[in-house]
Amino acid sequence: MAFVSFLITCFVISTDIAYSCQNTDDFVGASSPGDIVIGGLFAVHSEMLHPEEYPIKPVIQNCSSFEIQIFLQTLAMIHAIETINNSTLLSGVTLGYEIYDTCAEVTKAMASALRFLSKFSSSEDIIEFKCNYSDYVPRVKAVIGASYSEVSMAVSRLLALQLIPQVSPSSSAEILSDKIRFPSFFRTIPSDFHQTRAMAHLICESGWNWIGVIATDDDNGRFALESFGVQAMANNVCIAFKEMLPAYLSDNTFHTKVDQAIEKIVEETKVNVIVVFMRQFHVLKLFQKAIERNVNKIWIASDNWSAAVKISTIPNIRQLGTIVGFGFKSRDISAFQDFLRNLHEKPTDNNKFLREYIKLLSVCEHLEYHDFQTCISNQSQDDLLQNVENKHQIWRDDFLNANIEPGFIHSTILAVYAIAHAIKKQCKDRNCKDPSAFAPWELLEELKKVTIIDDDKEIKFDSSGDMIISYDVLLWKEIEGHMEIITMAEYDPEKGDFIFEDEEKKKEFLDLKKVQSTCSQHCRPGEMKKVTESPHTCCYEFIFFFFFLLPDMDYCYRCNNKTYWAPVNSTTCYRKTIHFLAWTDWFAIFLLLLSTFGVVLVLSISVIFTKNLNTPVVKASGGLTICCIILFSHFLIFLSTIFFIDEPTEFKCKTRQAIFGISFTLCISCILIKSLKILLAFSFDPKLQNFLKCMYKPIPTVVICTGIQVIICTFWLTFRTPFVKQNFSIPRTIILECNEGSIVAFGIMLGYIAALAFVCFIFAFKGRKLPENYNEAKFITFGMLIYFIAWIVFIPVYATTFGKYLPAVEIIVVLISNYGILCCTFLPKCYIIIYKQETNTKSSFLKTIYTYSSKSASSVAVSQISLDSKSSSSRATIADSCKSEKNSVNGNCHFQVPGQRLAKGKVLPKNTARTMARKRLSSI
Repeated sequence: MAFVSFLITCFVISTDIAYSCQNTDDFVGASSPGDIVIGGLFAVHSEMLHPEEYPIKPVIQNCSSFEIQIFLQTLAMIHAIETINNSTLLSGVTLGYEIYDTCAEVTKAMASALRFLSKFSSSEDIIEFKCNYSDYVPRVKAVIGASYSEVSMAVSRLLALQLIPQVSPSSSAEILSDKIRFPSFFRTIPSDFHQTRAMAHLICESGWNWIGVIATDDDNGRFALESFGVQAMANNVCIAFKEMLPAYLSDNTFHTKVDQAIEKIVEETKVNVIVVFMRQFHVLKLFQKAIERNVNKIWIASDNWSAAVKISTIPNIRQLGTIVGFGFKSRDISAFQDFLRNLHEKPTDNNKFLREYIKLLSVCEHLEYHDFQTCISNQSQDDLLQNVENKHQIWRDDFLNANIEPGFIHSTILAVYAIAHAIKKQCKDRNCKDPSAFAPWELLEELKKVTIIDDDKEIKFDSSGDMIISYDVLLWKEIEGHMEIITMAEYDPEKGDFIFEDEEKKKEFLDLKKVQSTCSQHCRPGEMKKVTESPHTCCYEFIFFFFFLLPDMDYCYRCNNKTYWAPVNSTTCYRKTIHFLAWTDWFAIFLLLLSTFGVVLVLSISVIFTKNLNTPVVKASGGLTICCIILFSHFLIFLSTIFFIDEPTEFKCKTRQAIFGISFTLCISCILIKSLKILLAFSFDPKLQNFLKCMYKPIPTVVICTGIQVIICTFWLTFRTPFVKQNFSIPRTIILECNEGSIVAFGIMLGYIAALAFVCFIFAFKGRKLPENYNEAKFITFGMLIYFIAWIVFIPVYATTFGKYLPAVEIIVVLISNYGILCCTFLPKCYIIIYKQETNTKSSFLKTIYTYSSKSASSVAVSQISLDSKSSSSRATIADSCKSEKNSVNGNCHFQVPGQRLAKGKVLPKNTARTMARKRLSSI
């Protein structure tokens, strides 16, 4: 590892052995011929040398600072192209490549892009000016790169002129997703939108809200900073400071800006988390200075440097603190690693990058790290080239593999394969050995629809030209004295969640929370947040108050009056107790026992009536059908009371009133039919009998009366349905209760039942003077009175009662009214069936009815004669009768009615009474 660290530093500080440009071919860093040529733009060197402060002549200068990581990306592109050429993917069509070094400079990249636009097979690299480039054949069909977003933006605008597809494996600026400004740009990584959201999510999850940000002063840095600012604000994270470093190391102010950034970090003692959006060589300089100042923080790394081995091998890197970063998800790259092991066997004639790498490896072979900078600084370019010539070439098999950043290698290979699959579709019906077989803009259309199978998973470009792949959350961890970069978790951009492989990795993630990075401390018990004049919402002071949120919360407010309470001068908030009429409540148990007894009583009555089905009492009660319906409705009413107990739910709130209302209506409707039948059977008034005969329609009456209640309940549950409500009227308690939804609908339902009960009461009252053994109407009247009294008392009590026992009020009135009607309707019958069996016979009933009918007939005869005497013809008949000595007593006129004794002790014939009795019994 010491050798690796030393070599990395050697290449970063670099030599000036990049060759000067004499002609256009000197631009090319690596090339290979093919039927279809793909261009490549990579920042193999991180700095362009400027001999003077400002350029005087338009001359492209040499580059320095060899970048191993970018060099590996060029090798990944070459490896992917060679693999495709050796496969059957393109069926005999070979891919070539031309790779150029941008030196991380837009100017150098634009020069290379201009050559891409030159006409194919043009010896002078001529770029033709046209109004329509549809048939134009440029030098390349597609471009892979560039390494940095700022360079990709410039190149993409130029390539868009001919709609040449550009696929970048590392440019992540969010603005590049804009297809109006960058129509031909694609990338095999997500945009910075997903990365900055993941960073903000990580910071928020770790409990940090006061952080610093350092970025490069270029398009990539500014766009990343803007995107992160939006995500931070959405997660209530405040940015304490922002430091921008020059984009180019050749900038004279670079080192001054680095010193200022370090000084700011040291001054902000409350800021313990720093987010860094910079290129690797910027981070290298920053960290070297931070190590000198003994800065110890948590560093959040962007995808540019999160897996940079050359940074992780800096001496004393562990002194910087903890480094957590986001890198692109990688797959199996073992084939590429094998390619690197055999790289020394490859010819270097057409690969200047490989030649330079081998020479640098030879120069740095025996140098120690501390002597390396002196060695470079004391040698001119010519001296260094001379030294290279005197050195024998060496090769280290493990060096390149040790410096691989898998995410960038994988994304580069994906870019090549995406273009290859698009070419395959274009070449399906064309001869692609002919360079003019298709134009770049046609390839662009195919590229939008390409689907690649990567590790058994289909991936493709979205509408913005991005591939949404996962991020690895990387942790720099010291293992056996060396800094290792391990995967701590996976971040899914589509779901926005962290995925952990095991509990140990999750524990490492949670350990980050031990570090505090907040502008103000959390509220303690007895304190409340007071915002200061600071522009940041994360900074505040504390004042004493008597209502508080729980002390472990991040922000301090008053106790939530709805769900928490606090006594005066307390230091803690308490959650309000949730109350409702529970099953375990003694009063609820008592009411349930009453309901259970009612159910048992209903079942007992059912058994008694079933066993005595053919007795006169049961028949006189309406028969088995009516009795069963009434008893079943009583059963449902008792059953409905259980929906008033325990925690209210939407189902219970809707069900309890509907079951009660419909069941009670069914019960009253059947009793109403019984009242009509009794009145019809014992009525001697012809007019009333005619009216009752018209009204007495048992089945339609029950169906209509019950159906109206069903309609009322349906409308109620549909338009103003009951719901669960939290009642906060009691200071320390939350009462869960059912809100009826509409008091009007509730009133209509009860009012309708009351109206039926009143009609039933009137009919029963009219039939109250029945035979003693058949006086059911009197008991029905009494049952209806109990119902009215119970519900009249219920209304004011229900309106003035609140708390968890409010449902108990309704249960009580339901039980009272139900017991009242049940007992008055059936218990007298049960008493006769069980204890007065001698009266439960046909002859006994006939005798009772006969006696009643005799009395009724006498009354009717007297009434009839009295009415007839009012007419003139009747008066004549009466006069004639009075003349008869038989009907005259002491000069007074007397009439005999059936069953009535005269003064002399004689009784008229009782045929009329017997006839009436038989009719009543048969009607019953």
